[in-house]
Amino acid sequence: MRLFAAALVFCVVYPAARECPPFHKLNGEPILPVLSRAEVTRLIGAAAKKHKLPPEFVTSIVAAESAFQSDAVSPKGALGLMQVMPETASEMGLDAAVPRQNVEAGTKYLAALIRYYRKNSRDWLKHAIAAYNAGPGQVDHYRGVPPFRETRSYVSRVLGFYLAYGGSMRSFAEAQH
Repeated sequence: MRLFAAALVFCVVYPAARECPPFHKLNGEPILPVLSRAEVTRLIGAAAKKHKLPPEFVTSIVAAESAFQSDAVSPKGALGLMQVMPETASEMGLDAAVPRQNVEAGTKYLAALIRYYRKNSRDWLKHAIAAYNAGPGQVDHYRGVPPFRETRSYVSRVLGFYLAYGGSMRSFAEAQH
Protein backbone atom coordinates (compact mmCIF):
# COMPACT_ATOMS: atom_id res chain seq x y z
CA MET A 1 0.00 0.00 0.00
CA ARG A 2 2.85 2.41 0.81
CA LEU A 3 4.39 1.74 -2.61
CA PHE A 4 1.11 2.64 -4.31
CA ALA A 5 0.81 5.82 -2.24
CA ALA A 6 4.39 6.79 -3.11
CA ALA A 7 3.73 6.16 -6.80
CA LEU A 8 0.55 8.23 -6.63
CA VAL A 9 2.36 11.12 -4.94
CA PHE A 10 5.13 10.86 -7.53
CA CYS A 11 2.59 11.13 -10.34
CA VAL A 12 1.00 14.19 -8.79
CA VAL A 13 4.31 15.92 -8.08
CA TYR A 14 5.74 15.17 -11.54
CA PRO A 15 2.80 15.40 -13.93
CA ALA A 16 3.51 14.68 -17.57
CA ALA A 17 1.80 17.89 -18.57
CA ARG A 18 4.80 19.91 -17.34
CA GLU A 19 6.85 18.55 -20.22
CA CYS A 20 4.14 18.87 -22.82
CA PRO A 21 4.17 22.21 -24.59
CA PRO A 22 0.94 24.10 -25.11
CA PHE A 23 -1.11 22.24 -27.66
CA HIS A 24 -0.77 23.72 -31.08
CA LYS A 25 -3.77 25.36 -32.62
CA LEU A 26 -4.45 26.88 -35.99
CA ASN A 27 -6.92 29.78 -35.94
CA GLY A 28 -8.01 28.66 -32.48
CA GLU A 29 -8.75 25.09 -33.63
CA PRO A 30 -6.64 22.07 -32.62
CA ILE A 31 -4.53 20.64 -35.42
CA LEU A 32 -5.05 17.12 -34.10
CA PRO A 33 -8.36 15.59 -32.97
CA VAL A 34 -9.20 15.71 -29.27
CA LEU A 35 -10.39 12.42 -27.75
CA SER A 36 -12.14 11.65 -24.48
CA ARG A 37 -10.33 9.61 -21.83
CA ALA A 38 -12.69 6.68 -22.58
CA GLU A 39 -11.78 6.80 -26.28
CA VAL A 40 -8.08 6.90 -25.40
CA THR A 41 -8.49 3.93 -23.05
CA ARG A 42 -10.16 1.90 -25.83
CA LEU A 43 -7.35 2.72 -28.28
CA ILE A 44 -4.70 1.77 -25.74
CA GLY A 45 -6.47 -1.49 -24.86
CA ALA A 46 -6.76 -2.57 -28.49
CA ALA A 47 -3.15 -1.74 -29.37
CA ALA A 48 -1.79 -3.30 -26.17
CA LYS A 49 -3.68 -6.53 -26.83
CA LYS A 50 -2.57 -6.66 -30.47
CA HIS A 51 1.10 -6.20 -29.55
CA LYS A 52 0.94 -8.30 -26.38
CA LEU A 53 1.85 -5.57 -23.93
CA PRO A 54 0.10 -4.80 -20.64
CA PRO A 55 -2.40 -1.97 -21.16
CA GLU A 56 -1.13 -0.42 -17.91
CA PHE A 57 2.31 -0.11 -19.49
CA VAL A 58 1.06 1.54 -22.67
CA THR A 59 -1.13 3.79 -20.52
CA SER A 60 1.91 4.84 -18.48
CA ILE A 61 3.77 5.80 -21.66
CA VAL A 62 0.78 7.84 -22.87
CA ALA A 63 0.56 9.56 -19.48
CA ALA A 64 4.24 10.49 -19.58
CA GLU A 65 4.31 11.48 -23.24
CA SER A 66 1.14 13.54 -23.66
CA ALA A 67 -0.84 13.52 -20.40
CA PHE A 68 -3.62 11.82 -22.43
CA GLN A 69 -3.92 14.81 -24.77
CA SER A 70 -4.49 13.45 -28.27
CA ASP A 71 -3.74 16.87 -29.75
CA ALA A 72 -0.25 17.16 -28.22
CA VAL A 73 2.54 18.35 -30.51
CA SER A 74 6.14 18.57 -29.29
CA PRO A 75 8.61 21.28 -30.29
CA LYS A 76 10.48 18.58 -32.26
CA GLY A 77 7.33 17.63 -34.19
CA ALA A 78 6.29 14.46 -32.35
CA LEU A 79 2.51 14.06 -32.46
CA GLY A 80 -0.38 12.78 -30.43
CA LEU A 81 -0.89 10.53 -27.49
CA MET A 82 2.37 8.62 -27.84
CA GLN A 83 4.38 11.50 -29.28
CA VAL A 84 5.28 9.62 -32.44
CA MET A 85 7.39 11.31 -35.09
CA PRO A 86 5.50 11.44 -38.39
CA GLU A 87 8.43 9.80 -40.22
CA THR A 88 8.46 6.86 -37.78
CA ALA A 89 4.73 6.26 -38.21
CA SER A 90 5.04 6.61 -41.97
CA GLU A 91 7.76 3.92 -42.04
CA MET A 92 5.17 1.62 -40.45
CA GLY A 93 2.52 2.60 -42.99
CA LEU A 94 0.67 4.62 -40.34
CA ASP A 95 -0.24 8.28 -39.81
CA ALA A 96 0.90 9.80 -36.49
CA ALA A 97 -1.83 12.48 -36.76
CA VAL A 98 -4.61 9.88 -36.57
CA PRO A 99 -5.04 8.90 -32.89
CA ARG A 100 -5.70 5.18 -33.52
CA GLN A 101 -2.69 4.95 -35.82
CA ASN A 102 -0.58 7.02 -33.42
CA VAL A 103 -1.24 4.59 -30.56
CA GLU A 104 -0.70 1.66 -32.95
CA ALA A 105 2.68 3.03 -34.10
CA GLY A 106 3.87 3.85 -30.58
CA THR A 107 2.76 0.50 -29.17
CA LYS A 108 4.29 -1.43 -32.07
CA TYR A 109 7.59 0.39 -31.52
CA LEU A 110 7.42 -0.24 -27.76
CA ALA A 111 6.82 -3.95 -28.36
CA ALA A 112 9.88 -4.11 -30.62
CA LEU A 113 11.98 -2.35 -27.96
CA ILE A 114 10.73 -4.74 -25.26
CA ARG A 115 11.61 -7.78 -27.41
CA TYR A 116 15.08 -6.41 -28.16
CA TYR A 117 15.99 -5.46 -24.59
CA ARG A 118 14.49 -8.60 -23.07
CA LYS A 119 17.07 -10.59 -25.04
CA ASN A 120 19.96 -8.25 -24.35
CA SER A 121 19.58 -6.81 -20.85
CA ARG A 122 18.76 -7.67 -17.26
CA ASP A 123 17.13 -4.24 -16.82
CA TRP A 124 15.17 -4.68 -20.03
CA LEU A 125 12.11 -2.69 -18.93
CA LYS A 126 14.09 0.39 -17.91
CA HIS A 127 16.18 0.13 -21.06
CA ALA A 128 13.12 -0.15 -23.31
CA ILE A 129 11.53 2.88 -21.65
CA ALA A 130 14.77 4.86 -21.99
CA ALA A 131 15.04 3.83 -25.65
CA TYR A 132 11.50 5.08 -26.31
CA ASN A 133 12.59 8.46 -24.96
CA ALA A 134 16.23 8.83 -26.07
CA GLY A 135 16.49 6.22 -28.81
CA PRO A 136 18.00 2.73 -28.77
CA GLY A 137 21.32 4.06 -30.08
CA GLN A 138 21.80 6.09 -26.89
CA VAL A 139 20.81 3.18 -24.63
CA ASP A 140 23.17 0.84 -26.47
CA HIS A 141 25.98 3.42 -26.45
CA TYR A 142 25.74 3.91 -22.68
CA ARG A 143 24.91 0.22 -22.08
CA GLY A 144 21.91 1.28 -20.07
CA VAL A 145 19.81 4.31 -19.28
CA PRO A 146 21.70 7.32 -20.69
CA PRO A 147 22.96 9.91 -18.18
CA PHE A 148 20.56 12.56 -19.48
CA ARG A 149 18.40 14.15 -16.77
CA GLU A 150 15.36 14.15 -19.07
CA THR A 151 15.67 10.43 -19.85
CA ARG A 152 16.32 9.39 -16.24
CA SER A 153 13.34 11.44 -15.11
CA TYR A 154 11.22 9.96 -17.90
CA VAL A 155 12.07 6.37 -16.91
CA SER A 156 11.20 7.09 -13.26
CA ARG A 157 7.96 8.82 -14.25
CA VAL A 158 6.84 5.97 -16.53
CA LEU A 159 7.61 3.37 -13.87
CA GLY A 160 5.74 5.45 -11.28
CA PHE A 161 2.71 5.65 -13.54
CA TYR A 162 2.97 1.93 -14.29
CA LEU A 163 2.84 1.05 -10.58
CA ALA A 164 0.03 3.54 -9.98
CA TYR A 165 -2.02 1.93 -12.78
CA GLY A 166 -1.57 -1.51 -11.20
CA GLY A 167 1.19 -2.81 -13.46
CA SER A 168 3.72 -5.43 -12.46
CA MET A 169 6.30 -7.68 -14.06
CA ARG A 170 3.65 -10.41 -14.02
CA SER A 171 1.53 -8.19 -16.27
CA PHE A 172 4.07 -8.65 -19.06
CA ALA A 173 3.88 -12.45 -18.77
CA GLU A 174 0.07 -12.35 -18.71
CA ALA A 175 -0.08 -10.08 -21.77
CA GLN A 176 1.84 -12.67 -23.80
CA HIS A 177 -1.09 -15.08 -23.57
